[in-house]
Amino acid sequence: MGRVTARRNVIRIRDGAVTTRPDTLVVEEPLEIRLDGKPLAITMRTPGDDFALAAGFLVSEGVLASADELANIVYCAGATDDGGNTYNVVDVRLADGVPVPDITLERNVYTTSSCGLCGKASLDAVRTQARWALDTGPEAPFRIEPATLAALPDRLRAAQRVFERTGGLHAAALFGADGELLDIREDVGRHNAVDKVVGRALQQGLLPLSSAVLMVSGRASFELAQKAVMAGIPVLAAVSAPSSLAVDLAAETGLTLVGFLRGNSMNVYAGEHRLALPTATATG
Repeated sequence: MGRVTARRNVIRIRDGAVTTRPDTLVVEEPLEIRLDGKPLAITMRTPGDDFALAAGFLVSEGVLASADELANIVYCAGATDDGGNTYNVVDVRLADGVPVPDITLERNVYTTSSCGLCGKASLDAVRTQARWALDTGPEAPFRIEPATLAALPDRLRAAQRVFERTGGLHAAALFGADGELLDIREDVGRHNAVDKVVGRALQQGLLPLSSAVLMVSGRASFELAQKAVMAGIPVLAAVSAPSSLAVDLAAETGLTLVGFLRGNSMNVYAGEHRLALPTATATG
């Protein structure tokens, strides 16, 4: 199977001195996801947790919501001309009775390691496909202290093992309300990292993740907010900025969306009812 890292020679220039040395890079390879034998999507990913990635992708697509809806996931042999297995093609088989969505050429998608499902779903699509509604009232059962949120970026960074060697991976992690790390996955694509943690949760029968915070490195795009909502996650936190559409989706669905989570500062864009906040002061 594909490795997570690879070695390549690099010319390093430091203070005018030139040296040649091997460098450790993160591996990026395509993964084709098939659904009941039919091609569905291709994503550029870091090999590893491929079955969880495929399962998590199908959660965000509204196809899967529980482990009993999934029959199995296998690597497809014969992916090369000589019949060898590249471990870059997986086939997801649904359980008996689970409806297979209509797969057309217009629906087939190619996702890059940076952008997720480019140009895909609208707010209406997420609203109609979500299996669980997030608790949106002031008495929502899941609450988290801002001080607990503030500690999550350092805990995320400390758990990124491959990033330490490559500097080239995104991470997604699930934390409890007390800040306990529940799971973390790394990938060259931030949306793949989220699919991996969500897929692992589905395989373990843990959906909906109604008592978890999803913490991501980088920005909070619409795709990541969508994946959080589809997995029943009440809080999405990111170290960088959210997009306008991510904020719109969070406001519509009741998702708590926190951006620029750095040190003791953060911006709360939606879902502030889950945080114990002092009264905000309006500024111009």
